[in-house]
Amino acid sequence: MGHLYLSRELTDGAMAAVRSLGVPVVVHDDPDRPPAREQLLADVRGASALITLLTERVDGEVLDAAGSDLRIVANCAVGYDNVDVAAARARGVVVTNTPGVLDEATADVAFGLVLATSRRLVEADRFVRSGADWIWGPRLFVGLDVSAGATLGIVGLGRIGMAVARRAAAFGMRILATGSRATSDEAAGYGVEAADLDRLLAESDVVTLHCPLTPETRHLIGAEQLAAMKPTALLVNTARGPIVDEAALADALARGVIAGAGLDVYEDEPRVHPGLLGRDDVVLLPHIASAGEATRDAMGRLAVENVRAVLAGEPPRTPVG
Repeated sequence: MGHLYLSRELTDGAMAAVRSLGVPVVVHDDPDRPPAREQLLADVRGASALITLLTERVDGEVLDAAGSDLRIVANCAVGYDNVDVAAARARGVVVTNTPGVLDEATADVAFGLVLATSRRLVEADRFVRSGADWIWGPRLFVGLDVSAGATLGIVGLGRIGMAVARRAAAFGMRILATGSRATSDEAAGYGVEAADLDRLLAESDVVTLHCPLTPETRHLIGAEQLAAMKPTALLVNTARGPIVDEAALADALARGVIAGAGLDVYEDEPRVHPGLLGRDDVVLLPHIASAGEATRDAMGRLAVENVRAVLAGEPPRTPVG
């Protein structure tokens, strides 16, 4: 049996689980940066298992570099658009992800961005830190009252979207959502109304994205969709960057087509469109939606458990494809 390759060191708890597997381990030696392509191809050679992150493109070249002993690619993320699942299947390699364990943490940050953008919290913080002269006034940093009947549009009511709906319901928001689960009993319990994308965009005060990145959802939100939103509306994205046409978003904000945005993910991550960087009406986070301590530990442990199962000849816990 070959080694287990990790493209980045995981949490302490997850690394303890790695060591308990009793197999040789190769870990990329920079905890803060992903491996260069050439290094990745060299380090996976002879591996039986890979634990990768969304920063690694795992395609046929990587799979072939690993060789015929490769049994599993355990992607430590919910999304797996960075893995060529069809190429893996063709080579008899299992692909897994880490769903479920990061729903609440991601929903926390998504709703945090709803609040931060609607109530202009980051903009107000920067203002105070600037040392500007100020005094309380009735127009100072007035924003959207989310708990006064504002409408939240959830694009993609999956596990994370449902967790966001639960938070929005607690704030008394009206909730519209797309996706098959929008008509479920669970959704009805939170007051969710099923809507198509056109209606959701037209009626929502805040639109939050929770759909996977697929060929169909790439640039799902572009110039046409932004123009369909209210001029006072806000856009939040904690899903995947390319779901939004970032250039179109920057242009829409510059022209006042919509009022603001809160982003945790980017189309060309880690690069952010320069048209967004200097804007007070945009909140920008460095892809930290799942960065709760317990959550990141659970993600790593689930990836390791998938590896353990496959190497032992058992079904993986969370296969994809």
